[in-house]
Amino acid sequence: MTSASTNATSEELSALAPTPPVAPGPTATDRLPATTKTVLAVLMTGAFVVILNETAMNVALSRIMRDLAVTERTAQWLTTGFMLTMAVVIPISGWLIQRLSTRGVFTLAMSLFATGTALAAVSPTFPLLLLGRVVQASGTAVMMPLLMTTVMELVPLHLRGRVMGTISLVIATAPAVGPTLSGVVLQFLSWRFVFAVVLPIAVTILVIGRRVVPNLDEPRKVRLDVLSIPLAALGFGGLVYGLSLVGNPMVPDWELSAVLAAGALSLGAFLLRQLILQRNDRALLDLRTFRAPAFTVAIAVMAVVMMVLFGSIIATPLVLQQVLHLEPLTVGLLLLPGGLMMGLLGPVVGRLYDRVGPRLLVVPGAIVVGGAFAIYATISTATQWWQLLAANLLLSLGLAFMMTPLFTTAMGALPHHLYSYGSAMIGTVQQVAGAAGTALFVTIMSTVGGRAAASGELAEAALATGARTAFLVVGLVWLLAVVGGLFLSRAQPVLPAAPEPQPVG
Repeated sequence: MTSASTNATSEELSALAPTPPVAPGPTATDRLPATTKTVLAVLMTGAFVVILNETAMNVALSRIMRDLAVTERTAQWLTTGFMLTMAVVIPISGWLIQRLSTRGVFTLAMSLFATGTALAAVSPTFPLLLLGRVVQASGTAVMMPLLMTTVMELVPLHLRGRVMGTISLVIATAPAVGPTLSGVVLQFLSWRFVFAVVLPIAVTILVIGRRVVPNLDEPRKVRLDVLSIPLAALGFGGLVYGLSLVGNPMVPDWELSAVLAAGALSLGAFLLRQLILQRNDRALLDLRTFRAPAFTVAIAVMAVVMMVLFGSIIATPLVLQQVLHLEPLTVGLLLLPGGLMMGLLGPVVGRLYDRVGPRLLVVPGAIVVGGAFAIYATISTATQWWQLLAANLLLSLGLAFMMTPLFTTAMGALPHHLYSYGSAMIGTVQQVAGAAGTALFVTIMSTVGGRAAASGELAEAALATGARTAFLVVGLVWLLAVVGGLFLSRAQPVLPAAPEPQPVG
């Protein structure tokens, strides 16, 4: 390949510059216009509510099992179904953002979420409750890609770090607050009020957003490829569902293998289909985002981060409850400071990113996370609760210095016409990587813990052995994040311009 083919021409770079939004945009100052701040505040509040609701349900499962007379495995579908819907809808969000106006996408997302919340609050049976969760998840899946795309449209390059830092506050704080809020509600009221409390807030955000959210771009009449939707559903949904079954003793090995194989084959077919469709700009999920080296490196490191984050969310409460015998409310309170710290540091890290770029933040952050794993790898029945609290705080501190730079670097490496697809790709990778991290933790903990129990160890000691091994193995995987961080740079979008439409083969 010649040097001429690897460098964008001045004409190409000019064509790749983001087009001005229809609504008033920011100036080259250190402050955003008041209208932009209002729009972003509404979108971030909406994102906070929908993400908070995702984790609030976990605390209420036991009450729902009792009231609706369902088993634990059936009740878990409220979480699994939500996760599956997210995995299926997020890849479609890129097409939605292209096809509808900004206000239209916002209205769709918050209307779905509010409708699902209302249905869940009044559901007399479990199937209707599950349907409400699925509808909720459909709105949630669209909201985050919309928020990230809007930031790229409205916020100039030199301010994106601090704005993305505020988004990280939303992403990190909402999941931490969700279980605590749910616990407080359940202390006094029925599980239905977990939804009823959120509903008026969602409706208020919808009404305000309909008035203030602008239409940033003209909708494009992008044709929806009918074949891509089932392939995406079977591919991403199959992988996420299959990974969620790993470690479940009630699932036969052949069933797990069949689900994972079907998911992998469908995903392969989906990716091939997108490579064909993107020749004439019709891809459901445009893979040209990976032609930007900075995007590829950032999203690879982000995948490892999500594996660790989701896996630790599963493993740490198990150890605190089943090894140290702490009450669920105590566990929630111990984990809350880490989540809050991660969120509150977001804006600070964002401002640092604007000054020093990603590498000087991501690499030290990854090293701090490694220190957390060093503590986690010593778990035993003699471990004190404050040691796990310290490990969780270290983990949260390190991740806080990584998430904002990774989000900002990935999106900043893309040209304007790939913003919506880039945000959808990030959301998709988060879901799949999170499921993979959970599966990795569960598999190692159950396998090693089972062997330890079979050799005569007590249940608590066996689980501690499994958890210790899981954190040690994942700590070795974490080295990939450290190495990947060394290759990060704050890149300008230099991708080739979108090719001329060609006939689809």
